Amino acid sequence: MLLRGKLTPRRKLLLVILAVLLLAVGWAGWAGMAVTRGIETRDMDWNEDGTVTRTEIAQAFYAVTATREREGQRECTTFRWYRSGEAIRVDCSTVFEPAP
Repeated sequence: MLLRGKLTPRRKLLLVILAVLLLAVGWAGWAGMAVTRGIETRDMDWNEDGTVTRTEIAQAFYAVTATREREGQRECTTFRWYRSGEAIRVDCSTVFEPAP
């Protein structure tokens, strides 16, 4: 005998919330939001005042994009405001490959 749980209003609400969250994460990844690019919290100081506020962390979810470009051993991440496309900052580093 197969027992099936009843889809109560509370379970329906939970299912809807999970679906909305999954869609939001998918959109953030597609749009290139900084939070989906592995940016650490300490690097989210968008106004460069030396402190990372909750507002700046939240902006990584909806207002700041991050694109990575690699040219040889140099890897750069460009942070831009999502709506205007204005560059906030460019972080570059040299990446060394292990010897074969």
